[in-house]
Amino acid sequence: MKLVVVSAGLSVPSSTRLLADRLAAAVDRRTPVGIEVVELRDLAVEIAHAFTSGFPGQALSAALDAVTEADGLIVVTPVFTASYSGLFKSFFDVLDKDALAGRPVLIAATGGTERHSLVLDHALRPLFSHLRAVVVPTGVYAASEDWGAEGLPERIERAAEELAGLMAAGLRSGTDPSASLAPAGSRAKVPSRGATGSPPAGGGAAGSHGFRVIPFEEQLAALRK
Repeated sequence: MKLVVVSAGLSVPSSTRLLADRLAAAVDRRTPVGIEVVELRDLAVEIAHAFTSGFPGQALSAALDAVTEADGLIVVTPVFTASYSGLFKSFFDVLDKDALAGRPVLIAATGGTERHSLVLDHALRPLFSHLRAVVVPTGVYAASEDWGAEGLPERIERAAEELAGLMAAGLRSGTDPSASLAPAGSRAKVPSRGATGSPPAGGGAAGSHGFRVIPFEEQLAALRK
């Protein structure tokens, strides 16, 4: 399996790249993967040219192909003005809009203070949901004070386990991503139709696949009990 890591760190060395490397290593410990790192810092000029010319350069094309062909992604950005960096967003803007559909993605970010940790749920998660990727439940944010402190290693291991599980499940072969994350025995049962094909008792309508549509009035009455 192929794991592609997209790092938007700008400095050398970079805490963003350090977090990306730790996440990738944690995934590799769970399921052997081939790891390829895409450093957006090295592609900044080509990304800008792609916007103005409409054609990616050779290095950018290779990076886009790597992301498109990956079985899983780790994406890490520094926080700029309470959101992902412009370079990070620009890279995914030039990526084909369908390239990440159904692809498992682990989101992560670095910043100077823990106050920016909401960037995971308010910026990164909506972005990759819009791209129809399957975002693992655990995102990883690392503030300056988190390095060497308790908590960060545990978050890294938990997120890596979730991504490794999705990759091993073979999402690109049509496996239901939610099934691989749900605890055993926790899947909801679909109400079945009667032998005559009539809707289940208790009101509401059943669709062609046996799903029951519960009227709002019935849901409200149940809450008042």
